[in-house]
Amino acid sequence: MPVNRIILIRHGECHGNRDLEQFATVPDYTIELTEKGMEQAREAGAKLKTLVGDESVYFYISPFWRTRSTFEQIAGSFPISQFIYSEEPRLREQEWGYLRTHDELKELLRERKEYGSFYYRFPGGEAASDVYDRINDFLGSLHRDMNRPDYPQNCVLVTHSLAIRLFIMRWFHLTVEEFEAMKSPKNADLIVLEYNSETQSYDLKTPLESDAANVLRSRPIKLQ
Repeated sequence: MPVNRIILIRHGECHGNRDLEQFATVPDYTIELTEKGMEQAREAGAKLKTLVGDESVYFYISPFWRTRSTFEQIAGSFPISQFIYSEEPRLREQEWGYLRTHDELKELLRERKEYGSFYYRFPGGEAASDVYDRINDFLGSLHRDMNRPDYPQNCVLVTHSLAIRLFIMRWFHLTVEEFEAMKSPKNADLIVLEYNSETQSYDLKTPLESDAANVLRSRPIKLQ
């Protein structure tokens, strides 16, 4: 039986969001939430509790410290009997490669913006297309999980901005250009996919903002 909702939550504000140099000098997985990020995560927990009420929840959590902390704050809105959780490394942030100087990182980010974030691969790291492959593999596991008769009524992924956009791209079979046009969700935003019994599919209740101009750069497929 389908779950009622699949909910994607970006972590709260982290120190890297406030100071880009963190990503150049500190191992990405250790970057933690700011005080503001902790409060955002608590607010996200309250919103999630209001949304699902007393329904059961399964949380999949990126193992990065900022996503762990976000989950811990969210979980404070729930009795422990209402949810189960597991860490899911395939939901981790894109690998940015080696530690670099701030100027080197700024140059790589400039190159990625010009080249296109889906195909651009950080030296020693990943392209968004690699993360897409991870998400695609995770979806196979998720479908198997959701087919269990004892699976909870709601599925929540606590993850990162890029992973959320790539999940939406893969789930709704969007093009690369439509992915590139998607804007990042804000920290601790809830992106809700809700099951529609009439269409037997999931509706995106909180679509991400997009830049339509980027979609227009798409090269159409010509069928002979």
